[in-house]
Amino acid sequence: MRLDKFLKVSRLIKRRTVANEACDAGRVSLNDKVARASAEVKAGDTITISFGNRETKVRVLSVQETVRKEDADGMVEYL
Repeated sequence: MRLDKFLKVSRLIKRRTVANEACDAGRVSLNDKVARASAEVKAGDTITISFGNRETKVRVLSVQETVRKEDADGMVEYL
């Protein structure tokens, strides 16, 4: 699954366009490398998102095309 879509589906970022812009600005890293929005995400990957002076780091547990709001927390593990 594309990185920008995963960020939206897992609800780490609210909208896909915002996720795309964050990737273009270099604020999203996939496995400690700056990633483009089109990068492929798979289970076991580590995603780091920089929001201003705050940083969020998560490990991908599962990749699903669609998920209910209540089950979105099960897609990632906060580090």
